[in-house]
Amino acid sequence: MNYGMIGKVEKAKRYAEDPKRFRFDKFELTFRGDNNDHHVKYDNGAFDCDCEFFMTHKRCGHSMALEILLKDMIAETVEEA
Repeated sequence: MNYGMIGKVEKAKRYAEDPKRFRFDKFELTFRGDNNDHHVKYDNGAFDCDCEFFMTHKRCGHSMALEILLKDMIAETVEEA
C-alpha cells in the first residue's frame, strides 16, 4: 500500500466515527423481519415498506428501526408528540 493511501484510510476511519458527516437522501434495502424479508425504501425524508402494517399506518417496526439506527444520518421523519 502506498503512503498516500495510508493517509486516506486513516481519514476514512475518522470520518466513519462521526455519523453527523453523513446524510442519506435515498436508499433501498432488504430488512430481515422475524417472519419475512421486507423491501424498505427511503427517499428524501419518506420511508416506504412493503409490510401490511406500513400500508395502513405509514410507519412500521422496520421503518422505525431504521430511524433509530440512522438517527443523525437521515432527515427527521417523525414529528415529536
